[in-house]
Amino acid sequence: MWNEFKKFALKGNVLDLAVGVVIGAAFGKIVSSLVDDIIMPLVGLLMGGVDFTKLMIKVGGAEVKYGSFMQNVVDFLIVAFSIFIFVRIINKRFKKKEEAKPAPVIDKNVELLTEIRDLLKNK
Repeated sequence: MWNEFKKFALKGNVLDLAVGVVIGAAFGKIVSSLVDDIIMPLVGLLMGGVDFTKLMIKVGGAEVKYGSFMQNVVDFLIVAFSIFIFVRIINKRFKKKEEAKPAPVIDKNVELLTEIRDLLKNK
């Protein structure tokens, strides 16, 4: 059981996932700071000095903090857009590398045998 666990825990995919989670958490903090400390204060200033985090409606004894919700929605949209741009750039880079690879050269004998096999399959 210990050996199986070591194989699982030390696989490349698990380590890649762990690194991705740590980097994602750090990236999320950066984007949250960008939204909380830079974007939303500027948006609030443009809307007449409104602080979105303090926007709320009192319903009976409950406080519905829709301003905080709005800020979280903006935070999510910026994180999602940032990740989309990052993945798009990475995909383009890998696509260019794949396109740059020359097509494999197939031996004439192998090509002929492949054609014969395909003809036999179709009959």
